[in-house]
Amino acid sequence: MLNIAAQEQLLPGDTLQTKWDFAQEAGYAAIELRAKGDFHFASRLDELKQAKKDGVVMPTVCVEMLHFFGAFDDDLRRDAIAQMKSQLTVIAEIGGLGAQTPASYGMFSRRLPPFEPPRTEEEDREILLAGLTELGEHARREGVALFLEPLNRYEDHMINRLDQAADLIRTVGLDSVKIGIDSYHMNIEERDPAAAIVAHADVIGHAQVSDSNRFQPGAGHLDWPAWLAALHTIGYDGHLAAECRLTGDPVEAVRSIPAFLRRSGA
Repeated sequence: MLNIAAQEQLLPGDTLQTKWDFAQEAGYAAIELRAKGDFHFASRLDELKQAKKDGVVMPTVCVEMLHFFGAFDDDLRRDAIAQMKSQLTVIAEIGGLGAQTPASYGMFSRRLPPFEPPRTEEEDREILLAGLTELGEHARREGVALFLEPLNRYEDHMINRLDQAADLIRTVGLDSVKIGIDSYHMNIEERDPAAAIVAHADVIGHAQVSDSNRFQPGAGHLDWPAWLAALHTIGYDGHLAAECRLTGDPVEAVRSIPAFLRRSGA
């Protein structure tokens, strides 16, 4: 049985409780939260605790910030780390499993001018290892995990593929740091997405899903049976969190995701 989650902004309703009512009826097993910067997620703690008390299942949170722990600017990098530590603490307080973040988003791409970033690859690696170690140690103390998400080459110049993320995570050597895979980015970057999942099974901790065009699963051309079969092969028992845009009627689109994924993974 696939454990399918929807990010909270996709679900109709004004509260987590009403969103959860819809989610359960549509076949979802959980809600993935979103965490903005400026410690906004921590300000929601009372809301989240009440939602948990009311039975809402919220295992994971995905960041929604303007800068991340791989930022070029030292102050932005330190702020991103502080934000992530806070988010890890909050998700732990509500009994969740972890938080997903990329190293950066929209900061630089080697595929667009000026093509050469201001840091060398060696300097990038040093920054990434330091950030992952600090965040991983904090996650371990809180009893949760940090999920590192590789992004496609147009959104990040440092970590695009699972093997790159896995290399950093194995170097850090903390069980509290895992890969958070995303089907959309994998479709762009991985030569064989299913094989990449199998090759790095030991460090995969979370999964997000959208189709080849970033719309809901079923709206593009991604090979879902192969992708889901690879997760089955490695014994993945976490959630598949829908992180996507919606095409067509938004309510019907988000309602269609669980049934489509279950058919594709049968």
